Amino acid sequence: MPTYKAPLRDLKFAYFELFDGEGLTKLPGFEEATPDLLLSVAEEMGKIASEVLQPLNAVGDQQGCQLENGQVRTPKGFAEAWKLLRDGGWMGLTARTEYGGQGLPHTAGNMTAEILQAGNLSFSMYYALTHGAYSALDKHATEALKARFIPKLVDGTWAGTMCLTEPQCGTDLGLVRMKAETFAGSEADAYKLTGNKIFISAGDHQISENIIHLVLARLPDAPAGIKGISLFVIPKLREENGHWVANGVVCTGLEHKMGIKGSATCSLSFDSSIGYLVGQPNQGMKAMFTFMNGARLHVGISALALAEVGRQGA
Repeated sequence: MPTYKAPLRDLKFAYFELFDGEGLTKLPGFEEATPDLLLSVAEEMGKIASEVLQPLNAVGDQQGCQLENGQVRTPKGFAEAWKLLRDGGWMGLTARTEYGGQGLPHTAGNMTAEILQAGNLSFSMYYALTHGAYSALDKHATEALKARFIPKLVDGTWAGTMCLTEPQCGTDLGLVRMKAETFAGSEADAYKLTGNKIFISAGDHQISENIIHLVLARLPDAPAGIKGISLFVIPKLREENGHWVANGVVCTGLEHKMGIKGSATCSLSFDSSIGYLVGQPNQGMKAMFTFMNGARLHVGISALALAEVGRQGA
């Protein structure tokens, strides 16, 4: 049976000798990010990766994700692994303390991300996309939206996604057609959004209580092309009169990405889903790049993590 052990010696060398990780303790807010603390964090994540996440690879490959009556079910053990990370405060490792996070440097997050992805790349998608949603909202959302959404992302009660691609456009996001419309009696910056998105990683599942979608769409009379794209945050469930109700977000199918069967890659339909503008109108690509660049870094770390797993396996 394949095994994985976090390369703590290599991580220590890279973080504290090749990169002056200890020097970060001189910066305001990072005083406690000492070598002893960060190595203990890496060691603990290593235990989780080896003992909990790595054994779930076989389960994920065998079971995959299942779509049942519009609800995606992840492989056995994924929900329990999410709860373990949530209860341990791992979701907010590098998030701001004012949101309930631990405020560690992003470099520390990258170190633990390598271990997490090496343990189980499929599972890591849910974790990484939630952090990406947090980062985009933290940088671009209004204070009211931050207060509404960020604490639940940071503590892992809710999860996040990035919704870019549509059936008629892949990398050319200037062709996005999803539309946002104002409606009577709406809150400030609230819109009803309608359209379809495809290839949405972690697009639907049952491991968190709610899913927060960051979605590219067009406002009425928006300029053509990429200059007419705005960013919105759309919860799968929204609060209405003290109750949580469906918000018109439905998974219409599961798609396949090679090697990550445990990650729910979804086609999503939005039908008059209520969402909120993030950042300025028609400036959605600029805001979404905060999320996209984080995802690119995630992919780079994935390559390193899988190379380490391959080396150990060989």
